[in-house]
Amino acid sequence: MKAIKALFMLLLLIAADVRAEQNNGDSKAEQQQLADKIEGLEQPLYTPFIERYLLDEVKTIRQQQIALESKLAEKLAAAKLESSDRAIRYTADTVNNVFFIITAAASVLVLMGWRSLRDIKTQIEEHVSSKVSAVSLEYEKRLADVEDKLKRRSEQIISTQEEIARANQLHALWMRAGLENNPQQKVKLYDEILELNSEDVEAITYKADAVLELGECEWALNLSTKAIELDEDYALAYWQRACAFAALGQLEVAVDDIRTALDKSPALSVELAHEKMFESLQGEESFKNLLS
Repeated sequence: MKAIKALFMLLLLIAADVRAEQNNGDSKAEQQQLADKIEGLEQPLYTPFIERYLLDEVKTIRQQQIALESKLAEKLAAAKLESSDRAIRYTADTVNNVFFIITAAASVLVLMGWRSLRDIKTQIEEHVSSKVSAVSLEYEKRLADVEDKLKRRSEQIISTQEEIARANQLHALWMRAGLENNPQQKVKLYDEILELNSEDVEAITYKADAVLELGECEWALNLSTKAIELDEDYALAYWQRACAFAALGQLEVAVDDIRTALDKSPALSVELAHEKMFESLQGEESFKNLLS
């Protein structure tokens, strides 16, 4: 009976191992199918999510800026009111104390017969006037400092708001340029970006690419050269100038620019064999060396 039970348990273990091997084979096949689908994707799936993330971030920054401005205005108003109230209270207390002291001193002087009432009155008025003037000047100076700080802070807030508005406008123009398929409309959008920032190297380079699509090779060459002058380490500008040189038939110079672009950004080598503007370079030995 024990032998039969042991044989039955052995059969169960063998069946479990066979089922596990089958499940492993099925999971490997599913993983291979998923890998094939991922490799077959032509465009990234995350671009809309990144754009949405950026828009949410800009909206959050704007809301935080508005809240900060509101809180700052409230605090400044409260500080100014508190300073004014403190100045008035201090002035009133000082005047009262001075009057009490002067009254007591005048009483003593009158009783002792040292001075006449007219002299005492004149000196009291002069003393009180000088004290009140000194206190008023001090608090006027403090209030002027507070107003100056408020003015500088307001200018900073206005400047920050202008920077945020400018950043939002640039972001909107870049999004429109990314969705635009017409090269002429792209050129107009890049011109608007350059009006906001005339030294935007990326906008100049992408404008050169749009101009090259219109067949304006010389214009594209000038734009890419200007981008390189602004930023000598921007690899895409060398790549774009190489496209312009290739279109103009200057093959050796084009290969040199391609080599420089690959040195500064090796990731561009993936696009080297697929760039249509480099079809005229296929017969060049130096270009073949770059491909290999």
